[in-house]
Amino acid sequence: MPSVFETSSTAIPITFVTKSSWDQVAETLPPAQRQFATASAFTAKPGGYLALPAPDGAIAQVLFGLEDNGARSRDLFRPGALPGLLPPGTYRFANAPHDVRLAALAFALGCYRFARYRKADRPDVRLVPPDGVDTAEISRMADAAMLARDLINTPSNDMGPEELAAAAQDLAAEFGASFACTIGDDLKQNFPLIHAVGMASDRAPRLIDLNWGDPGHPKVTLVGKGVCFDTGGLDLKPSSGMLIMKKDMGGAANVLALARMVMDAKLKVRLRVLIPAVENAVSSNAFRPLDIFTSRKGITVEIGNTDAEGRLVLADALALADEEKPDLLIDLGTLTGAARVALGPDLPPFYTNDETLAADVARCALKENDPLWRMPLWPAYDAWLDSKTATITNAPSGGFAGSITCALFLQRFVEQAKSWLHVDIYGWTPSAKPARPEGGECQAARAIYALLSERYA
Repeated sequence: MPSVFETSSTAIPITFVTKSSWDQVAETLPPAQRQFATASAFTAKPGGYLALPAPDGAIAQVLFGLEDNGARSRDLFRPGALPGLLPPGTYRFANAPHDVRLAALAFALGCYRFARYRKADRPDVRLVPPDGVDTAEISRMADAAMLARDLINTPSNDMGPEELAAAAQDLAAEFGASFACTIGDDLKQNFPLIHAVGMASDRAPRLIDLNWGDPGHPKVTLVGKGVCFDTGGLDLKPSSGMLIMKKDMGGAANVLALARMVMDAKLKVRLRVLIPAVENAVSSNAFRPLDIFTSRKGITVEIGNTDAEGRLVLADALALADEEKPDLLIDLGTLTGAARVALGPDLPPFYTNDETLAADVARCALKENDPLWRMPLWPAYDAWLDSKTATITNAPSGGFAGSITCALFLQRFVEQAKSWLHVDIYGWTPSAKPARPEGGECQAARAIYALLSERYA
């Protein structure tokens, strides 16, 4: 994406106002502009926008409303609405919003448009870099988020396992990373759970493997769920449940976004990215309820539900990652409706037994306005995974604590990594908000990147 930042001496000022500051700001305006604001009924409500005219008819400045400092809830990305409101031109912040850095990031994210299938002109606006803001870092985060959004928004007919692998290969080529794919008989033999989930589709399942960085640096491995479309398998979803299942590769899209940031910033890590890419389809050779498969790790898994496929493909990939004993192992996936019921679409739960990691993730999530909420790997629920005919089941009966039991299932496949983080993302914005258009979304990647930047800069 072309940079949204541009240096200009004639940039139009954007003045941020709140209801409590508006009277004071209004007193500083020239009389004609103050009268224009009054006639326009501008009240500085959050999201309120008004372009004030200069005597020659040009725009003298822009007023934009924010929440008061003492408000119970403040949307630090609210300035991300500006690109959709402003006329073409170059702008600058005349005063400080609540968080200047996040406001600049929101402005960049607000310029995103998905235009692969119909014309959607990107806003022709630029922002003079605010003082003290690292625009290279902001652009790095924005570009990564737009990569994730583009991948998720692309419909499944154009984003199957092969196309997802091609996107990962393009990213690897851009940053000089190595790239490999395991498919066919090799996949069936070495990654039986991935193969089982994807074997019903005529679009061959595969395991994508990207490696980058100095082998002497700490090993960080990212695993992303790449279910390019999820019908639910033989436990078929209703049509309403399938409607946005093109987003079920959102974990893969977000680990690629995270990998992009890590490589672009040249963090001192040995990075590995593993993506099990499949389509969970229905055909005569689809895997069935009560089938049993022996995973890569040797754990036998009974299929309690074919719609709990994401944890299956992640399990084999996590087992491979774990064999290298990474310093940090992270997996992201659009996994459970239970997480959405508990925390909604905007607040993904994360799981770890590393208390230091948990505190750092929570702090970075808050700092980056990339919200995450810790949930427990509750040991007492581990017994719910027991199967009468196999080691474990992928879908315990009862329906309680679905996100927790999914995390506990994945934990069975991680034993040697020094630290493990699991995030159950949604990867989708159901209704547009400032800087976050409806559709595919980058979740957790910016928070984790901030954590990695602190540890491995």
